[in-house]
Amino acid sequence: MDQDNIFETQYYLTEIDKKATSIFCYHKEISEAYVVAHKHNKAQFLYCEGGIVYVKIGKDTFYLPARHYMWIPPYVEHSIHPNTPEVIMRNLYFPVENNENSFYKKVGIYPADGLLLELLLFSNQWKGNIEEHVDKSEYIIAKAFKEILPKVSKNSLKLALPIPHDERLKKIVKFLDDNMDSSISMKKITIEFGFSERSLSRLFQKDLNMTFVQYFTILRMLRALQLLIDETYSISEISTMVGYNSLPTFSNTFQKIIGVRPTDYLKKKNIL
Repeated sequence: MDQDNIFETQYYLTEIDKKATSIFCYHKEISEAYVVAHKHNKAQFLYCEGGIVYVKIGKDTFYLPARHYMWIPPYVEHSIHPNTPEVIMRNLYFPVENNENSFYKKVGIYPADGLLLELLLFSNQWKGNIEEHVDKSEYIIAKAFKEILPKVSKNSLKLALPIPHDERLKKIVKFLDDNMDSSISMKKITIEFGFSERSLSRLFQKDLNMTFVQYFTILRMLRALQLLIDETYSISEISTMVGYNSLPTFSNTFQKIIGVRPTDYLKKKNIL
């Protein structure tokens, strides 16, 4: 990371909370390997385009794809890791208010609908602190932006995978990641690694708090996201590459996990 990028990152991280009642806006190409672990007193709306961003919170790694946004409540420590330095971050930071909707108290990833994208595009002209008594019209629009989030974002997508701690499970997860294009079942994993299905189920639940099927399905869809963003392969080819022989089944599963169908994601992933 060069000195200019270090200075820029330090600038925006230290400026977020300088004015407690302002809404802080920051849009910029990340241009660096990662944004260091940090937290702030304001809640964060994070939208990215041009790639996938990995957000690490505690033991979980969240995957934020293009045309989705992440809500990060105040005081939550997180670091941001783009899969390419060309990723553009669009951030809005909101002060905490009394008696807020429970939506604002939970980390979540949601598809960004047309209305949010239009408002976000309008915010391109903003930078830094937006204050109610100084930038009245901008403040009203930004406040309305926050207010509509719970109304247009009903279900948080399960785009997070925990990091395994058990050494046996680390090997299994790596095997799944390396052999995604083959027909892998729980039975095959038990034979490969010498587990009973019951023991393997217990291991996934105990260490990762999810089932084998849940973990592997999300892993496959996240790989599909990366391949779609690369724009090297067709949707049909990607379906096969992540282990699906049926394109409709792949499309339905993708929609369930990502929130949109692969064809719609390709059309709109760079809408801004």
